[in-house]
Amino acid sequence: MLGIDIGTSSVKVSVVDAATQKAVASAQYPDEESPIIARQPGWAEQSPETWWAHAQVAIEKCNNIGRYNPLDIAAIGIAYQMHGLVLVDKNQHVLRNSIIWCDSRAVEIGDKAFAAMGSEKCLSHLLNSPGNFTASKLAWVKKNEPEIYNRIDKIMLPGDFIAMKLTGEITTSVSALSEGIFFDFLNNRLSEDVVGYFGFDGALFPTIKPVSSSHGTLLASVAQKLKLKPGIPVAYKAGDQPNNALSLNVLNPGEVAATAGTSGVIYGVSDQLAYDQQSRVNTFAHVNYTEHKKRLGILLCINGVGSLYRWTKSVFGGAENYLQMNQKATKAPPGSDGLRVLPFGNGAERMLNNEIVGAQFHHIDLNIHTQAHIIRAVQEGIAFAFRYGLDIIRENGMNPTVIRAGKNNLFLSELFTETFVNITGVPVELYKNDGSVGAALGAGIGANIFSSSEQAFEHMHPVQLVQPAGKHLEAAYEEWKALLEKQLTRKTYEVLKTS
Repeated sequence: MLGIDIGTSSVKVSVVDAATQKAVASAQYPDEESPIIARQPGWAEQSPETWWAHAQVAIEKCNNIGRYNPLDIAAIGIAYQMHGLVLVDKNQHVLRNSIIWCDSRAVEIGDKAFAAMGSEKCLSHLLNSPGNFTASKLAWVKKNEPEIYNRIDKIMLPGDFIAMKLTGEITTSVSALSEGIFFDFLNNRLSEDVVGYFGFDGALFPTIKPVSSSHGTLLASVAQKLKLKPGIPVAYKAGDQPNNALSLNVLNPGEVAATAGTSGVIYGVSDQLAYDQQSRVNTFAHVNYTEHKKRLGILLCINGVGSLYRWTKSVFGGAENYLQMNQKATKAPPGSDGLRVLPFGNGAERMLNNEIVGAQFHHIDLNIHTQAHIIRAVQEGIAFAFRYGLDIIRENGMNPTVIRAGKNNLFLSELFTETFVNITGVPVELYKNDGSVGAALGAGIGANIFSSSEQAFEHMHPVQLVQPAGKHLEAAYEEWKALLEKQLTRKTYEVLKTS
């Protein structure tokens, strides 16, 4: 089984053996992080064709490792960065760069839609405000680029596009539509309210299929180029956070996953059509959602986690790699001698009511603070942001007793992991997993290579359990929280204060 993970920074692929559920080979491309195109402040775009080019290189690199016969691959799964908008014409040609997840241009459009359609109707039917999601981004194109809008044959999420390039077919899922805020959960259909309010043509939306099902079969021309067997199914497509949860076997109500990659996410599963009154955390259809067995993903997102750490490495890390940075951070004391970092420099933050706060450093003392202090304060600031978001999740009735995470990205840092656990008060189970392995396992489920999802994870065990060891950073967190709330507009602050 082949898993493809279309990330913001790079594309990673893994080939997983069905018998052991372990990766036999993995590769990614490019080695350096892919750029984000920002033609104006707050904008963020990437080329879908670049994703496809990078995916092909990563698959070829994986094949060249020589640990498997590419012709033995029986199914393909795709994970992808959520909320991106991809537009193609009737010849399946891309019409413009994708407006990706951290782009903020459509915030005002979404806010106006929320007010016009009514907050109660939006929240009860969509489980979210239209906010800065895919529907609002499409409305921005309709308003500002009508010549492009009028040429659209189909709209897609990023994973739908990669599946199209592999199979020539265009499909989507309830999970994908829900993350774009196109799905009406109460009526179990494409939202007539959203389509009608924005004036979208219903023909723009692809055929809806289950996440784990055949989304088309591999074209002979693509198979020949990638040395794969023609006709194998693309049997799974899911956004990166639902897929990360699947990769950690987080499929049942009450189970919770976390990731600290380009963005930082806490993702819990519920069986209730729940929503946050302020839409600070968001509810989407999980990978195993059905009309009769509802499984919802409650998602908290911090936009700039890995982006901030990459920026810190570029500006303060010198020639050091991330492992060396993590080690250097331990040279500074807990609390970083008063240095505080707000890690919000990657667009509008949903958990802050779509405010753009920006990344900020506070209380720098030129006689005290060193490179180690800066690196530690960044890790602490990110952990504090997770705590702030987790408290919002708790307000909405989800109280995790353990959080599962892959031992990768910032969770490779013992300091960050311990800070996260201590400031949230929740133990963390670490697993050896990643999104591309999860996508491969999802393909196995969708292609019926596994008899059940339980079989797909029968060999999965945590590699480490990290328990809370005290609340010595609580005062630092409260100071950090006060700094954050000073940056919010009075309107948002009053809403947060009374919630």
